[in-house]
Amino acid sequence: MIAFDSHTQVYLALGPTDMRKSIDGLAVLVTEVLAADPFSSHLFVFCNRARDKVKLLFWHNNGFWLWYRRLERQRFWWPSESTGGAITLSVRELGWLLEGLDPRRVEAHRRTDFSLL
Repeated sequence: MIAFDSHTQVYLALGPTDMRKSIDGLAVLVTEVLAADPFSSHLFVFCNRARDKVKLLFWHNNGFWLWYRRLERQRFWWPSESTGGAITLSVRELGWLLEGLDPRRVEAHRRTDFSLL
């Protein structure tokens, strides 16, 4: 099992992506469109125009992982900007997105810190 640490960033590619692209094609998009390093051990997420398919690209140790998810009846939340580029999410927010939630609208309990006097 692959574990992501707290330093792992998730980059959502804005706008639709051609889902015929595989590892090499998506790595080129990461470099040229997102201006990022595909070997950086960050997650890069791409979505199609209909918003029912996503692909995640991730470099781990000595090779790429490529995950693909297709929804049968629903649609993923996806930023409406089509200008290219990316927005960043946390790994936790990616989990929300994959579960069908809008990561910008999910609100958690506020953090409470107690200090000893």
